[in-house]
Parts: sequence; structure tokens; C-alpha cells
Amino acid sequence: MSEYCTCSCKLKSKTIIIIVGPTAVGKTSLAIDIAGHFNTAIISADSRQCYRELTIGVAKPDAEQLRQIRHYFINSHSIHEDLNAALFEQYALDAVNEIFTSRDTAVMVGGTGLYIKAFCEGLDQIPAVSPEVRESITASYKRSGINWLQEQLRVIDPDYIVSGEILNPQRLMRALEVKLHTGRSIREFQQHKKVHREFKIIKIGLELPKEELHKNIHWRVDEMMKQGMVEEARSLQSYQSLPALRTVGYTELFSYFENKISLKAAIDLIRKNTRQYAKRQLTWFRKDPGVQWHKPLDKQKIIDLYQGSG
Repeated sequence: MSEYCTCSCKLKSKTIIIIVGPTAVGKTSLAIDIAGHFNTAIISADSRQCYRELTIGVAKPDAEQLRQIRHYFINSHSIHEDLNAALFEQYALDAVNEIFTSRDTAVMVGGTGLYIKAFCEGLDQIPAVSPEVRESITASYKRSGINWLQEQLRVIDPDYIVSGEILNPQRLMRALEVKLHTGRSIREFQQHKKVHREFKIIKIGLELPKEELHKNIHWRVDEMMKQGMVEEARSLQSYQSLPALRTVGYTELFSYFENKISLKAAIDLIRKNTRQYAKRQLTWFRKDPGVQWHKPLDKQKIIDLYQGSG
């Protein structure tokens, strides 16, 4: 298995520092500081910031931050491309190997737990599912929507509902098809032996009191609206069926455009769904014993803790 550092230490040759935590906790700012300290690059582990067409609604680093530090997996793909954890694993391994040709340290930052798990440990071998099962689930989803998927899994696979991405239709359909095809939860296939990585992995988790995190989330949503989130979503409305657009922030505004809800209701839903997403992120990362938890403002303490030469 990969070598994890869980204490104060000097960085040794070829190390990646991975910064995880819920949305709006301050991961980007810390990643910029650490990457600047070690004069290295950042690999984003966010399943939406990679899309060139999405900007405001996915809280990308701003132009100055992107100019200051080289970022991989930011604006690297189009919403018309199909991406998954397996593709990210290979992309990130290629990126870190490129960084390691000139630097001993790399930084990864993001909140997509499955992508980070794939990078650190490899992916699970999940049985292939019959086309009939997949087509049946897809047809039912198109008729009945995401609530139908959630309810089906709540009944037949509650383990997935506890920690899975329940606002992501693609993940929900995948979990449901595996359960129906094999009779076993997809979680049972996600217990494989970790692969060996030829570099040290340090995981830093950021956390805040719930009230403070929720305040940050609400502020961020308000800022997105001021920056033109409504206009950005409207420009993408014709692509709303693409997996990349089934994302908190966009789906609620699409409902507003279709006169299903008011703008105020859409904004309230964005806040609520973002809070729920942050809770699921924390649930995921807190199950990882390799994560060392810190407060976002402890930047210098974190840098001093993992001091070394980049």
C-alpha cells in the first residue's frame, strides 16, 4: 500500500500533499500557499472544475491564482467529454509524474472523494452490468427523475445512500444497476487491496464549525449570483442533459428558467443542496484515517509541519 505520513516530518523525495475537505472551507487558498512555498504545481481533484465551459458555478480558482501557480485538470476538458474516476486516475498519475521530473513535491486539492481515492489507492473491479439492466434504469430515470433513483436505493441499498453522491444521477444509476444486476451493494466491491504508489502521500483535511462553514457556503452562493451565475447557467441551458451539467447550482437554475420555481427558491435550493453536499464530503473524508485535520487559517502551522525542500 502507499506510504502515508501522519506526523510532523521532513518531506522526502517525491511527495504529494493532498488537501481535502468540504466545499467553501478554504482548500484553494491553502493549496496556492503550499504550492508557492514548494515552488511546484497543483493537480485539481474536482470533477467539475476541469470543464472549460463551467466557471462561476464550480468556484474555479480565479485568473490570478491560475496565473500564479500551474494547475492541472482545470479547464482541461469539455462538457461534451465523458469523464470518470478511472480517467482521472490516469490523468493525475501522468501529471504527478510530469511534476516529479523537476520537483520533489506536488500538491493535489479537491473535494471529489472518489477521484482522490482512485489516485491514491487505485480503482475497484466492479462487475460488468447487462445492457438490459442499464437501459431499464436509464429509461426509468428519464421518466421519473432523480428522486426515483434516490428512493430505489434508499430501499434496496441504504449503505450507498449513507455515503454515496446522492445528487449525482450517474453515480446513482451506477449504484442501482450494480445492486440489481449482482444483488450486492456497490460498496461491497469497493473494499479491494490498495495499489502501491511510488511516492509518499500526505493528506491534509480542512474543517470548520458547521455554522461557520454554512456561512461560507451562503456567502459563496451570493457571490456567484453577483458574478453572473444566472447568465452562465442560461448560456448552458441547452446542454442541461449532459452529465457535467447535472451539478448543484446549475440544475436549480434550469428549473427556474423553466418556470418551475422562482429565482429566490432556486437560490435557497442551491444553498441547501450545497450544505448537503458538504456534509457528504465530510462523511467521506472523515472515514479516511490517513487524513490529518486542521483549521483553514493554520496555513503557516501546516507548512511548518510538513516543511521540506520542493
